[in-house]
Amino acid sequence: MRIEVPSASRPSAWVVFSGEAPLWWLRCLRPGFRHCFVVLNDGERWILVDPLAPHTEVRVLDRPALWDVPGWYRGRGHAVVRAAVRRDRVRVAPPAPFTCVEAVKRVIGLADPAVLTPWQLYRRLASPSPSPIRQEDPPWEA
Repeated sequence: MRIEVPSASRPSAWVVFSGEAPLWWLRCLRPGFRHCFVVLNDGERWILVDPLAPHTEVRVLDRPALWDVPGWYRGRGHAVVRAAVRRDRVRVAPPAPFTCVEAVKRVIGLADPAVLTPWQLYRRLASPSPSPIRQEDPPWEA
Protein backbone atom coordinates (compact mmCIF):
# COMPACT_ATOMS: atom_id res chain seq x y z
CA MET A 1 0.00 0.00 0.00
CA ARG A 2 1.33 3.45 -0.91
CA ILE A 3 1.15 5.93 1.96
CA GLU A 4 0.52 9.52 0.90
CA VAL A 5 2.72 11.97 2.79
CA PRO A 6 0.36 14.40 4.52
CA SER A 7 1.06 17.76 6.09
CA ALA A 8 0.72 18.72 9.74
CA SER A 9 -2.21 21.00 8.91
CA ARG A 10 -4.06 18.22 7.05
CA PRO A 11 -3.09 14.84 8.48
CA SER A 12 -4.14 11.55 6.94
CA ALA A 13 -6.45 9.41 9.07
CA TRP A 14 -7.45 5.77 9.20
CA VAL A 15 -10.20 4.44 11.44
CA VAL A 16 -9.52 0.98 12.85
CA PHE A 17 -12.39 -1.30 13.92
CA SER A 18 -12.02 -4.06 16.49
CA GLY A 19 -14.21 -6.93 17.63
CA GLU A 20 -12.85 -6.96 21.16
CA ALA A 21 -15.51 -6.37 23.79
CA PRO A 22 -14.08 -6.09 27.30
CA LEU A 23 -17.34 -4.54 28.53
CA TRP A 24 -20.29 -6.93 28.59
CA TRP A 25 -22.74 -4.45 27.07
CA LEU A 26 -20.61 -4.12 23.94
CA ARG A 27 -21.32 -7.75 23.05
CA CYS A 28 -24.67 -6.72 21.60
CA LEU A 29 -22.81 -4.82 18.84
CA ARG A 30 -21.93 -6.41 15.51
CA PRO A 31 -19.00 -8.88 15.81
CA GLY A 32 -15.82 -7.31 14.46
CA PHE A 33 -17.22 -3.82 15.02
CA ARG A 34 -17.46 -3.33 18.79
CA HIS A 35 -14.77 -0.69 19.17
CA CYS A 36 -13.02 1.84 16.97
CA PHE A 37 -10.04 4.17 17.18
CA VAL A 38 -8.10 6.37 14.81
CA VAL A 39 -4.47 6.59 13.67
CA LEU A 40 -3.23 9.82 12.14
CA ASN A 41 -0.15 10.52 10.05
CA ASP A 42 1.09 14.11 9.85
CA GLY A 43 3.99 13.37 7.51
CA GLU A 44 6.51 12.99 10.32
CA ARG A 45 4.89 10.65 12.81
CA TRP A 46 1.97 8.32 13.51
CA ILE A 47 -0.44 9.34 16.28
CA LEU A 48 -2.88 6.90 17.89
CA VAL A 49 -6.11 8.19 19.48
CA ASP A 50 -7.90 5.31 21.21
CA PRO A 51 -10.99 6.31 23.23
CA LEU A 52 -11.35 3.60 25.86
CA ALA A 53 -13.99 3.39 28.61
CA PRO A 54 -11.73 4.45 31.52
CA HIS A 55 -9.52 6.91 29.57
CA THR A 56 -8.47 8.05 26.11
CA GLU A 57 -5.10 6.77 24.98
CA VAL A 58 -3.14 9.28 22.87
CA ARG A 59 0.29 8.12 21.77
CA VAL A 60 2.92 8.96 19.22
CA LEU A 61 3.83 5.58 17.75
CA ASP A 62 7.48 4.61 17.50
CA ARG A 63 7.29 3.96 13.75
CA PRO A 64 8.63 5.89 10.74
CA ALA A 65 6.06 8.10 9.00
CA LEU A 66 6.23 5.94 5.86
CA TRP A 67 5.64 2.68 7.76
CA ASP A 68 2.31 1.06 6.80
CA VAL A 69 0.45 1.28 10.13
CA PRO A 70 -2.99 0.69 8.51
CA GLY A 71 -1.62 -2.44 6.81
CA TRP A 72 -0.20 -3.63 10.13
CA TYR A 73 -3.67 -3.41 11.71
CA ARG A 74 -5.26 -5.13 8.68
CA GLY A 75 -2.73 -7.93 9.06
CA ARG A 76 -4.00 -8.47 12.59
CA GLY A 77 -7.56 -8.94 11.42
CA HIS A 78 -8.93 -5.43 11.95
CA ALA A 79 -11.09 -3.61 9.43
CA VAL A 80 -9.38 -0.32 8.50
CA VAL A 81 -10.90 2.54 6.52
CA ARG A 82 -9.27 5.73 5.34
CA ALA A 83 -11.13 8.81 6.52
CA ALA A 84 -11.07 12.38 5.30
CA VAL A 85 -10.07 14.88 7.97
CA ARG A 86 -12.41 17.85 7.89
CA ARG A 87 -11.36 21.12 9.49
CA ASP A 88 -13.72 23.43 7.59
CA ARG A 89 -16.74 23.17 9.89
CA VAL A 90 -17.56 26.18 12.02
CA ARG A 91 -20.67 24.94 13.83
CA VAL A 92 -20.50 23.01 17.06
CA ALA A 93 -20.86 19.25 16.66
CA PRO A 94 -24.25 17.95 17.81
CA PRO A 95 -24.42 16.75 21.42
CA ALA A 96 -24.03 13.00 21.83
CA PRO A 97 -22.92 10.47 24.45
CA PHE A 98 -19.15 10.14 24.65
CA THR A 99 -18.37 6.82 22.97
CA CYS A 100 -15.48 5.59 20.88
CA VAL A 101 -17.55 6.40 17.78
CA GLU A 102 -18.25 9.96 18.90
CA ALA A 103 -14.58 10.52 19.81
CA VAL A 104 -13.43 9.27 16.39
CA LYS A 105 -16.05 11.42 14.64
CA ARG A 106 -14.71 14.49 16.49
CA VAL A 107 -11.10 13.68 15.54
CA ILE A 108 -11.91 13.38 11.83
CA GLY A 109 -14.51 16.18 11.82
CA LEU A 110 -17.55 14.06 10.92
CA ALA A 111 -20.81 15.59 12.14
CA ASP A 112 -23.41 12.91 11.48
CA PRO A 113 -25.84 12.35 14.36
CA ALA A 114 -27.19 9.19 12.67
CA VAL A 115 -23.85 7.40 13.14
CA LEU A 116 -23.89 5.84 16.62
CA THR A 117 -22.18 2.43 16.41
CA PRO A 118 -18.82 1.29 15.03
CA TRP A 119 -20.63 -0.63 12.27
CA GLN A 120 -22.56 2.49 11.22
CA LEU A 121 -19.31 4.48 11.19
CA TYR A 122 -17.63 1.80 9.09
CA ARG A 123 -20.49 1.81 6.58
CA ARG A 124 -20.50 5.63 6.45
CA LEU A 125 -16.74 5.81 5.80
CA ALA A 126 -16.50 2.80 3.48
CA SER A 127 -19.44 3.69 1.25
CA PRO A 128 -18.72 5.74 -1.83
CA SER A 129 -20.19 9.16 -1.31
CA PRO A 130 -20.20 12.39 -3.27
CA SER A 131 -17.14 14.55 -2.80
CA PRO A 132 -17.46 17.08 0.02
CA ILE A 133 -16.31 19.85 -2.35
CA ARG A 134 -18.31 23.01 -1.84
CA GLN A 135 -19.53 24.84 -4.94
CA GLU A 136 -17.10 27.70 -4.38
CA ASP A 137 -14.04 25.42 -4.03
CA PRO A 138 -11.97 24.99 -7.19
CA PRO A 139 -11.53 21.28 -8.03
CA TRP A 140 -7.75 21.33 -7.51
CA GLU A 141 -8.20 22.23 -3.82
CA ALA A 142 -10.43 19.26 -2.97
